[in-house]
Amino acid sequence: MTFNRIFGALALSAVAAAALAQGYPNRPVKLVVPFAPGGTTDIVARVIAEPLGKAMGQSVVVENKAGGGGVVGANETAKSTPDGYSLGMATVSTTAANPAINPKIPYNVATDFTPIINIAATPNIIAVHPSFPAKDYKGFLAEVKANPGKYSYASSGTGGIGHLQTELFKSLTRAFILHIPYRGAGPALNDVVAGQVPIMFDNLPSTLPFIQSGKLVPIVVAAPQRLAVLPNVPTFKEVGLEPVNRMAYYGILGPKGLPKEVVDKVSAATRQALQDPAVRKRIEDTGSLVVGNTAEQFAAQMKAEFEVYRKVVETQNLRLD
Repeated sequence: MTFNRIFGALALSAVAAAALAQGYPNRPVKLVVPFAPGGTTDIVARVIAEPLGKAMGQSVVVENKAGGGGVVGANETAKSTPDGYSLGMATVSTTAANPAINPKIPYNVATDFTPIINIAATPNIIAVHPSFPAKDYKGFLAEVKANPGKYSYASSGTGGIGHLQTELFKSLTRAFILHIPYRGAGPALNDVVAGQVPIMFDNLPSTLPFIQSGKLVPIVVAAPQRLAVLPNVPTFKEVGLEPVNRMAYYGILGPKGLPKEVVDKVSAATRQALQDPAVRKRIEDTGSLVVGNTAEQFAAQMKAEFEVYRKVVETQNLRLD
């Protein structure tokens, strides 16, 4: 094929993509949640789906695809057709923590996705079952350090943010707590609430109802400052562990090659949805902060978090189970 033909084919492809994007969306849009129902990713997705659909003029259908600490669902988004009809929820687990620990992950975060927008920043929290001997951070740290290996913690899966953020905590405190991975934050949280596992480092939105009902005890939170909903719980910065004081992100992304027109439409519709006071309140009531940034800013966040957890994996010499 001559240069002119190649150039012509590329030009036609660009024109076709632009034409497709102009009519987008003309059918329902799928939003893949890469975890089981009940976790924070699922909560945020379902809060934004209906208003996002109204803003775009087509319904947004949430579909849970759990497995591999979020890898199965994220990979589905990475391999989907770049037409905007299959988007995915992006989390620290799927775009930073899991890629940092798994050399065989089936996608490349830097090249296989198109970041669109970060919906919300969510505090993470260490919480324990009420049967745990300690009820505050000082007592918690003293208990786990005095009994290395006695206690275990649940996570959404090996390589998830709950796993690597706990490992970061362990590396700084020299505490030894056993890891029990699950197929999502929802199932893990259920077992902690039931007392099967005593500790969990989880996202606040899914944990907060159980804290408020007395079924879990909050210990320390990763947030810029103390939260209004938990005024007596210190931040990691307050207890001298600022590197752990990292909030999670919950954004929307698509596969690589997503037309700019589609990115712009989804981004604008999401920001429009986030302007609704009722939507903002539902997100903020979980303890999260509404973000609504640009695609470029979200891409930079994803890259920065990957570097943090790549270093955690190296420091803790972590491997997949």
